[in-house]
Amino acid sequence: MTAALPENVPAFPPAKAFAGSGIALFFAGVFLFSCMDALAKDLVAQSPALQVVWLRYVIQAVLITAILAPRLAPRSARPMPLRTAHPWGHVIRAVFQVGATGFFFASLTHIGLAEATALADTNPVLITLGAALFLGERLTPARIIAVMVSMIGALIILRPGFGVFTPAALLPLGCAVCFAGNALMTRRLGRNEPAWTSLFYAAWFGTAMLTLALPFVWQPLPMDDLWRYILLGLIGTASQAAVIMAFSRSEAGLLAPFGYLGIVFASIWSTLIYNAPPDGPTIIGALVIICAGLYVWAGDRARKTV
Repeated sequence: MTAALPENVPAFPPAKAFAGSGIALFFAGVFLFSCMDALAKDLVAQSPALQVVWLRYVIQAVLITAILAPRLAPRSARPMPLRTAHPWGHVIRAVFQVGATGFFFASLTHIGLAEATALADTNPVLITLGAALFLGERLTPARIIAVMVSMIGALIILRPGFGVFTPAALLPLGCAVCFAGNALMTRRLGRNEPAWTSLFYAAWFGTAMLTLALPFVWQPLPMDDLWRYILLGLIGTASQAAVIMAFSRSEAGLLAPFGYLGIVFASIWSTLIYNAPPDGPTIIGALVIICAGLYVWAGDRARKTV
């Protein structure tokens, strides 16, 4: 059985669609994720990280359900419940997604936004290798070179020795592992099902898992900042939708190097929000990352035109 879509909500193109659109969507997703992380930095300073993550998924669950409601209503002209042929795949994917968000938000109470992002953005290496091992994607020399060069760019920005590698650094590294697992499951499920299915189940499975632990950490919400929690959920939903659509259109190994752009965006937000402008090494590292991403994209286009 396959998931049903509501009327007037288009299905997303299959993975064989032109890779450029997948890269553009992934770029948008990484940018939106950086916006969400910058906003979460302040929110986890006043509320428990688990509670902030829970609110992020509750808002996504409500939003996606509202979008799909016309065809889920019992008295709809064409009633058809949301179904999937891969329920356990969505459960595993949701666990990875919640883990990635939870680990990263928790890290923001211990280390800076740019440093946490740099550590979490080691995930492209895991995605590229995992795509070759578990999804049968090609591990081309261009992709290997791009990942290695991108990591060099990330290290230029991070500059080991700043004291980032403390026990708290395990949190964003845990985020990297979970994000890679989520990306691989998204790519696997995206071959057969529309993105709406993944968005729906990720939201509700995530909400259910986090609700079980919520009573142990709950604190009253500052009502003056309620709009920021809602904005966090909306941005999180949009970013997740963009990433899911990206992996439905393009190979994981092709998209992986562009994940390092999160470090660039995090540096920008650190400048605008915390008045900590990027220095020379940060700018150089950002340029290295961008060049590596453009290199693998150009190589993929050239191979398709041969």
